[in-house]
Amino acid sequence: MNAPLKPTAGELELLKVLWPMGSGTARQVYEKLQEVRPDVTYAMVLRLMQIMHGKGLLLRDESQRSHVYAPVHAQDALQSNLVKEFINRAFAGSAKALVLAALKSGISSKEREEIEALLRQEPDQ
Repeated sequence: MNAPLKPTAGELELLKVLWPMGSGTARQVYEKLQEVRPDVTYAMVLRLMQIMHGKGLLLRDESQRSHVYAPVHAQDALQSNLVKEFINRAFAGSAKALVLAALKSGISSKEREEIEALLRQEPDQ
């Protein structure tokens, strides 16, 4: 499969709603998105989903009256691709530089504990 396309901020916001659902109609996605973005309209959601389908970010099942959309790429795969691209562009390919910048920007005690636990794990886990 080709490398995932880079979604726009609006497309990523829609994907964050659709990933936990697995798939859904434009109406279902609109209703979920309304919880965090009350300014969004149904027409905006439908149009964005159609555009995302055209770009290859969403699959569309047209077998039912209401088309059902699903993300082409899993959340972790797309996020990993975006992080790699960001590391290459902003940190000259250095993941260490990214981590150090993130740690300097301030993290909570809970986040620090989680990071330390991850660092103590064996590489294959």
